[in-house]
Amino acid sequence: MNNRVYFFDTTLRDGEQSPGATMNLQEKLRLAHQLEVLGVDVMEAGFPASSPGDFASVQRIAAQAGDIQVAGLARCVPNDIDRCWEAVKVARHPRIHVFLSTSPLHMRYKLRKEPEDVLRMAVEGVKRCAVHTDNVEFSCEDFSRSEGDFVCRVVEAVINAGATTINLPDTVGYAEPEEYAALLDYVIKNTPNSDKAIFSVHCHNDLGLAVANTLAAFKVGVRQAEVTLCGIGERAGNASLEEVVMNLHVRHDHFGLTHKIVTEQIYPSCRLLSMTIGQPIPNNKAIVGANAFAHESGIHQDGMLKNRETYEIMTPQSVGRTESSLVIGKHSGRNAVRSKFESMGYTLDDTQINVVFEAVKKLADRKKTLHDDDLMALVQEEIYRMPDRFRLRHVSVQSSDAGGVPPTAAVLMDVDGLERSGAGFGVGPVDALFNVIADLVGREPTLEQYAINAITGGTDAQGEVTVRLRDGEVSAVGRGTHPDIFVASARAYVNALNHLFKKEQEGPRLHCQHD
Repeated sequence: MNNRVYFFDTTLRDGEQSPGATMNLQEKLRLAHQLEVLGVDVMEAGFPASSPGDFASVQRIAAQAGDIQVAGLARCVPNDIDRCWEAVKVARHPRIHVFLSTSPLHMRYKLRKEPEDVLRMAVEGVKRCAVHTDNVEFSCEDFSRSEGDFVCRVVEAVINAGATTINLPDTVGYAEPEEYAALLDYVIKNTPNSDKAIFSVHCHNDLGLAVANTLAAFKVGVRQAEVTLCGIGERAGNASLEEVVMNLHVRHDHFGLTHKIVTEQIYPSCRLLSMTIGQPIPNNKAIVGANAFAHESGIHQDGMLKNRETYEIMTPQSVGRTESSLVIGKHSGRNAVRSKFESMGYTLDDTQINVVFEAVKKLADRKKTLHDDDLMALVQEEIYRMPDRFRLRHVSVQSSDAGGVPPTAAVLMDVDGLERSGAGFGVGPVDALFNVIADLVGREPTLEQYAINAITGGTDAQGEVTVRLRDGEVSAVGRGTHPDIFVASARAYVNALNHLFKKEQEGPRLHCQHD
């Protein structure tokens, strides 16, 4: 049995279906590049038939990709398959990922088709994919609630039709590890041509078992894991890439499996995702959370001082975490700044270097020490944010605990290229800021979420603010960073307004829950 595990990352497709995790094109391209740096084998770039915007982003990602395989998702219908191929064919190693439900529940109520019709559709769909490429993945949607014998028939038929990867997902997060492994084992052993394909799993986390089910699948011969950074995705999310990888890494004695993920790029990748979608990594998140390598108990601290292995089963450095300070600051030159960002996985042109260089200088005047997270936030804010319809210039806030003096805010910003200014009051300084900005842009969205997170430690830490706005049926997330939390708040609010406007311009998108 081959001991090599392939990692199929679907952060850009299933991950983006997570509420509030929508990314613009530049953000997707940046994250796609980081997935290559991380060492992912296959990157699912999107669902090309869902919208013109998704088609364009998949095509751009495919064109940018190096040796990584780039997959597009398609329903088992001709138009989806052809549209998918048009988007991914520019990649060096394109893949079509086609799916069809196989559970009695889905066939009866979702597809409204008989099993024999589903079998025929699966074969026809894979044959159409095989006309375009020999890299075809077929997924039996809702496999964990499917009948084993029927799945064996489908899998045998689609492998004969040209499928080279077979995905058997726990689409709704229903399976328990032992029963999931048993069903997978049954299908693999009772499909005559199972040795002609790589078997894959895509597990959802509705019962908190996505990683456990993925690891159980490895024990019965599955060799592709479909995962996302930080486990984001539809509903409760997917199997977390970093958790699956580090289980194989730390417990190699138990699994005996290899992979090509660069573990030192795990934290930078998760941090980039967090900054891109404006959702902080929970402190207690395994592997990459702030508390993952923190020790407060006296007994634990004593053990750590004597030998780190008493309470740490892996080092922070092994996943790309480091507490060392950086020498990048206000006295650094352009070449040093360029070299630092390249070491962090960023490839910036001369114009972009000039932009971040000036931003580094300004930040260094405010902050004593610049850390990796500061620089990552800076480049995300200055380079990879979407083009702005609304752009913040300056804010001024006044607040006092004296009775009868309401907090006030003054804002200077560009609206559709025109300079506008205004001032107003609020219940608090942030409320005053948001009221003024809303008045200047002529919108009154509902504020659904407001969260502040310190990027690094210390009183001079940059504040990272996340806001979620809703206007009618459309919602959007924005983020902003700055040492002044009021400036960060204003930036986040304006960023969310820009995302809101862009979503309205793009119109409806075909959402397809899969796997």
